Amino acid sequence: MDQGTVDATRRWLIKAAHDLLNARRSSKEDDEALDTSIYHCQQAGEKAFKAFLVAQGVKFPKTHSLVMLLSLCASVDAGFEQWKAEAALLSPLSFMFRYPDEFAPLNPTRAEFDEALAASQRLFDYVIAALPPETHPIQPPAP
Repeated sequence: MDQGTVDATRRWLIKAAHDLLNARRSSKEDDEALDTSIYHCQQAGEKAFKAFLVAQGVKFPKTHSLVMLLSLCASVDAGFEQWKAEAALLSPLSFMFRYPDEFAPLNPTRAEFDEALAASQRLFDYVIAALPPETHPIQPPAP
């Protein structure tokens, strides 16, 4: 992998790690802001998948769909197939709680947030393990 690809991959992973960190931090105070905290969970998964695709030289469309990104990742590494449930869980979180909607709740429950955070951490950890150490963020987020 050339240095430009290493650097680009690391930048995506740093952004994913920051999303995980912000999801944790913003959820600690109380449950009022879980709508934005859960969004960071989705973003962490999205950016982790995109990091893997950048590392592999795979072009991807502008999308927030973890299901679509997972499919691209699995076309390179079949091991990604095991993360279908996590991708399906996290994918709608890019919009579900972001905007006021008379038919949707304003905030997820603590249990929904905890499930999303755990899923995004698993995806991040899998991607980190699938990529060479030189692409890893300097300090991975604490679980």
